Amino acid sequence: MEMWYDLISQYGYVSIFFLLTLGIIGLPIPDEVLMTYLGYVTSIGKLNFFMTVFSGVCGSIAGISISYLIGIKLGEPFIRKYGAKLFIKEKTVERTKKLFHKFGAYMLFVCYFIPGVRHVAAYLAGITGYKYRLFALFAYSGSVVWVLFFVTLGNRLGSNWEIIYGFTQKYLHHMLFFLITVIVIAIMIYLLYCRRKGGTTREL
Repeated sequence: MEMWYDLISQYGYVSIFFLLTLGIIGLPIPDEVLMTYLGYVTSIGKLNFFMTVFSGVCGSIAGISISYLIGIKLGEPFIRKYGAKLFIKEKTVERTKKLFHKFGAYMLFVCYFIPGVRHVAAYLAGITGYKYRLFALFAYSGSVVWVLFFVTLGNRLGSNWEIIYGFTQKYLHHMLFFLITVIVIAIMIYLLYCRRKGGTTREL
């Protein structure tokens, strides 16, 4: 972690952008730990909170967009051949496929909060031919929520960020995944209700 901290100290927001970009693509960068630390740094005034969030969001959007384009242009053979070099395991690919089958495009929003899966989701979205508009809607909004959450967490925890993070990390992903799943299901039910109501109205 010290290497990442040194980069941030020297290059500031530019390094945040590139670290988050590379982390989303698949390099072994501890994204949540990094963002929580960044939140702490904003709490002591060494970084601006809004610029930190903005840099992180831009970086994660860039990373997930690159992954999506690779999926479109190079397809699944690329993941099969080079996935290991990007630290993407075969079982993670299969797990993500199952989650996509279950949640559809909503998975692009939820994936940020599931370690490993977020590195694969955009590749699979490109491979399976998701329209860019649909991809961007869920992937980019998820990026904003993800970055804002962890930077805010670190900002609120202050100097206790590392101690408390060690505790919350054990349960956080399960809690967030459950919460987001409930929200997604509620949205799907609402949209289905609106569609059926609209159909009934036209019949009348």
